[in-house]
Amino acid sequence: MQAAFLPATSGWLWVRDGFRLFRKQPLAMFTWAMAISLLVVFATATPPVGPMLVVALMPIITVMTLSACKHVEADRVMLPSMWGKPLKQPGVFRKLFLMGVLYAALCMVTGLIIFLPFTDAMMEGMRIASVEKSMEPILSAMALPLALFAICYVVIAALFWHAPVLVAWHSLRLTQALFFSGIACWRNKLPFLVYGACWILVFLFIDLCAGLLVAIGLSPQMAGTLQIPFNIAAGGVLYCSFYPAYTSVFGINNASSHLDNGNGAQA
Repeated sequence: MQAAFLPATSGWLWVRDGFRLFRKQPLAMFTWAMAISLLVVFATATPPVGPMLVVALMPIITVMTLSACKHVEADRVMLPSMWGKPLKQPGVFRKLFLMGVLYAALCMVTGLIIFLPFTDAMMEGMRIASVEKSMEPILSAMALPLALFAICYVVIAALFWHAPVLVAWHSLRLTQALFFSGIACWRNKLPFLVYGACWILVFLFIDLCAGLLVAIGLSPQMAGTLQIPFNIAAGGVLYCSFYPAYTSVFGINNASSHLDNGNGAQA
């Protein structure tokens, strides 16, 4: 696999093209984003099993998302029966689930390695926070380990960013897929920085609009309720933008030829 070197402006183009894909079939992609949002809500309500399970399912969700985007790009209407087809190819579900387990395990081990040395400081921060009735001591104690974990997570995420598609669509071995995904992300670090900054600004803008509604007199609960569909729609555009990020880095012909091989290879 040969990953292209793209200019920094490609990060914005991925967002723009994701929005274009979303507009083609907004109901299908909005529903998919809502399903993922409900999965995240389940994860937050059932720690620690829920978060680990959702992380383990990420490669499967990624392939299903990009396969749907490919159909949308080709002007095929996404029907409910089409969503699970990418996982019916021999061995694909097993490989993706094993990849997800590895992803979750790496995140968990990295977290343990980073946070364990700071356990005493965090416990002391919790004690002070309970006495002072303030979250500032514990936030201060967790600032450094959280920053270190964020840096390590970026590296892990780069290894797994393109890996699910490379395994499912190009039949690469797991180690090969992780290697090529990491190289692709490193070569295009500037576009990914722009891409990440764009999405941070999008969600901050949605939060700002909700804050303005509160400022003009709307209750925080109502403003939060009104914000939910906009967050889900933005999430739908975000998931759609994964597809142009893949096709521009590895070449749209690769994706097209694989899918057009009988329409079932990854549909």
